[in-house]
Amino acid sequence: MSPVDTSPGALQAAGALLQRDLRLAWRRRGDAIQPVLFALLVVMLFALAQGREPQALASVAGAVLWLAVLLSGQLAMERLFRDDAADGSLEQWLLAPLPLAWLCLVRVLGHWLVTCVPLLLLSPLLALMLHLPHDRIGLLLASLALGTPLLSLIGGVVAALTVSLGRAGILVALLSLPLYVPVLVFGAGALVAAGNGQDSGGALLMLAALLVAALVLAPLLTAAALRISLE
Repeated sequence: MSPVDTSPGALQAAGALLQRDLRLAWRRRGDAIQPVLFALLVVMLFALAQGREPQALASVAGAVLWLAVLLSGQLAMERLFRDDAADGSLEQWLLAPLPLAWLCLVRVLGHWLVTCVPLLLLSPLLALMLHLPHDRIGLLLASLALGTPLLSLIGGVVAALTVSLGRAGILVALLSLPLYVPVLVFGAGALVAAGNGQDSGGALLMLAALLVAALVLAPLLTAAALRISLE
């Protein structure tokens, strides 16, 4: 069963929840900008450590950019449901007449908009810093556009499992990073394949297939994890 509910009431509730999340993110702009600064710092340090050799940097640019984006997204993942658990909002979610999976999907969407979209906008600049060829920047954006929502959906399941543990940032990272491996392999693999003159379409198709599966399954798993954590 799909978690997506297109009834007027559900869409209105989703819009209200999304607006609330975006307003809170705007009030905490310092927290929202941390992933961007972290990714920028990772790329700068790697470029300096590599000696700024254009060919050497270009050969590993895809993997470095994907790792920077993946690790940056972890900074805000712990707080995905923690604040709502602290103020009792999650209990209200359980009592709401809307499917809990639908509310979880909207929350993950808000996390993606706040955390990953700025990284997507910054990624062309980061790619130029690593001397990624211009003809692969479009491929980088396509792989990140498919992969970052997948990272947020997977991270949402782990964050829901650990929400009752309070501050569990390290635990969230330890549990979610192994699950990110397929996304990293196909995301960075698309750029590696393009650099070797091979077809990168297969990797993008795999990312798209994983994203479709995650859109259906991850909200349901997140809802079940929240119920277990709140019992």
